[in-house]
Formats: sequence, structure tokens, C-alpha cells
Amino acid sequence: MDQRLNANDTVWLDAESCSIDAFRQLVEVETPPEMVPLAMELSSNIPLYDAASVKGVREDRDGVMALMAEWNRVLDSGPGIVVFRRAYDDAALIDDVTGVLETIIAEEEAQMAGSGDHFAPAGANSRVWNAHEKLCMANPHLFARYNANPIIPLISRAWLGPHYQITTQVNVVRPGGKAQTCHRDYHMGFQGADDLALYPARVHELSPFLTLQGAVAHCDMPVSSGPTKLLPFSQTYRSGYIATLQDEFRDYFEDHCVQLPLEKGDAVFFNPAVFHAAGENRSVDIHRFANLMQIGSGYGRSIEIVDRLRMSRALYPVLLRLKTSDAMNVAELVDVIAACAEGYPFPANLDIDSPLTGMAPESQQQLMNQALAESWPVERFDKALQAQADRKRSH
Repeated sequence: MDQRLNANDTVWLDAESCSIDAFRQLVEVETPPEMVPLAMELSSNIPLYDAASVKGVREDRDGVMALMAEWNRVLDSGPGIVVFRRAYDDAALIDDVTGVLETIIAEEEAQMAGSGDHFAPAGANSRVWNAHEKLCMANPHLFARYNANPIIPLISRAWLGPHYQITTQVNVVRPGGKAQTCHRDYHMGFQGADDLALYPARVHELSPFLTLQGAVAHCDMPVSSGPTKLLPFSQTYRSGYIATLQDEFRDYFEDHCVQLPLEKGDAVFFNPAVFHAAGENRSVDIHRFANLMQIGSGYGRSIEIVDRLRMSRALYPVLLRLKTSDAMNVAELVDVIAACAEGYPFPANLDIDSPLTGMAPESQQQLMNQALAESWPVERFDKALQAQADRKRSH
């Protein structure tokens, strides 16, 4: 028989595919130190990186590629989680962004616009959906400073490659806020068992490669405040999307998960297939404030609708002033544009937007980078941006 035709290779997964014993064999292991030689330490099997050291090698291509390769291996076949200490070392910047987001929370709650959470009881949290766009529109200057941080693009590129798309959702868990249930995240983590059984096993394996999950701590988060509960290596379990829906696996998670305390400005990123859940806030006075990140591959569909045309139009004048005043260098400006504008040029209307060179039409990011490099006036950029958007329609 042709070795490529293996009759025992499972194509369809269901509840019967889940084995707690097989799961235990995968997760009850230790992270080998030789897997993470560039980390400053291992804590509960999770590698911790000093963000200042990471930023220090930004101009060293070989050093950057080595770091990203290490993170990719960790997210794929290692513990599945990386933590950056002091990812944001400017506490005043974090506080200023928090202030803007708290204003948005208050306005939305006053308008009764708040919504529920995916994996926690309604009303337990304050949640801002599409915080990325809302921050940009409320204060584009702060948005620019917040996203001029190399940690975010480096870890995003390490897992997703270029053209990633950032979305963020603010989550504030009040004292007494209950824990989430154990889950995996978007895409397949948002589907029930019957739907999951319709997808071939290879799609279960593919789903985690389309998203990177992360969070930036906007306050100190001791364990009592309920930082995210994580189960290292759980992303390696093939049937995990179905397993998280079963009590046996949820009980195991609660007995074996780990929580790392975070300080304001720390960031954690993990494979979305890692079994995880926000913890219970048992503190009496800590309003646990996290800016959650769902970063999508350019090849996938992001979790939220984000009006990147509107964001680009609001942000460009700010970036032009920052460039003119030398307040941001070229690398920082490129990172901010990547956080804002659409990087992938498809889908396209190839009748009217066929590529003049190469294989693809110009992307929104490319247009914005060119305009900034050539210091286009705002009016010229707005006109070109709108013309590009008009070519994205079917006529």
C-alpha cells in the first residue's frame, strides 16, 4: 500500500476522538531550556523575555530573525506562550491610553451600549469591542505612540508573517468578577461541537495559524486579581477545540493551569489554541484592566469589522507631523502604519485595479507608506486613499 495513503489517518474529529490520557502525555512535560536560549528565564514552563533586550537588537537582522524563530517554535510546538516584561516601559503612556479607554467605557455604559463576554457571565466585566479603532478615532496621537512599539510587530510577524491585522478588545474585570470557562480562541474556539465535527482534522490544525492572541497589562495584576489562566503545551492537542467543551478536560485544566502575575506594561502572547481562561478577581480593590489583542493573518478573516479607511484618514496628519518634527523614526512610523492600515491587497476588483507591477495591486499600507515617505499633503493623501477604496468595489 502506498505509504501516503494511510487508512488510519483520522480525517474527522468528534467527542470520541478526545482522550484525557493522550492529552496528559502532551501537556505534562517541561519546556527544555535549550528551546528558549534567548529568554531571560522560565517560569511555570513559560519563557519570559526582557523587552528592553528585544528592542536593543531591532537593527540587527540576524538577531531579530533568531528571536522570531525562537518565538515561532515556542508558539507552535513548545509551551505556546511568551511573556514580555516591560513591553511598554512608559507608564505615563499606558495611563494616558487607559484614561481614553475608560472614557469610552463610561460613554458606552451610559448609552447602554455595552455587550456581553464570550466566556464569562454578562455584566461581570466592562468590555470595549473594537477598541483599536475607537482609540484611533478618539486620540490618533496616543494611538500612534501606543503602536510605535516593536514588540507587537515582531511577535506578530513571528507567528503570522507580514500583512497581519490588529484588533483589540478592552476587558476590565472588577473585584469579585468570576472566571471564564476554559476555552480556545478564534476561529474554531467560537464554534460548537456539532459545527466543529464538520471540519476536517487538517482545518483544526490550520486554525491556530491564522490568529495570535495577546494582552497588554494596563495595571499591575497579582494572581489575586485573576490574570489569565494558561495550560502550556495544550495547543499541541489535535482534538482540543472539541475537548475544551468536555467537563473532563475543563476539570483537568482547572487543576493544572498556571497564572503568571503581570506588572503594568507587561505583555503576554499565546497560540489561540492554548487552553486558557481569565481568572477570578479575588482582590478587593484591583480593577484588572487588559487590552486584549486578536491579531489576524492577512490570509484570514479578522474577528471584528474595523474601518481602516477611516483610521488611516485620521492618523495620517498625525504621522506627518511626527515625521516632520523627528518625533518618530522611520521604523516606528512603519510599525504604526502596519497597526492601522490594511496590508493585504486582496480581495480586489481586478477589472479596474489590476496590478501595474508584480502580482498584486497596491495595498492601503503601501499607499500610506509612500505618501508619508514623500510627505504628501493631507489633501493629496485623502484623495488617493479614497480613490483606492473606490477601486475595491465591484462595478
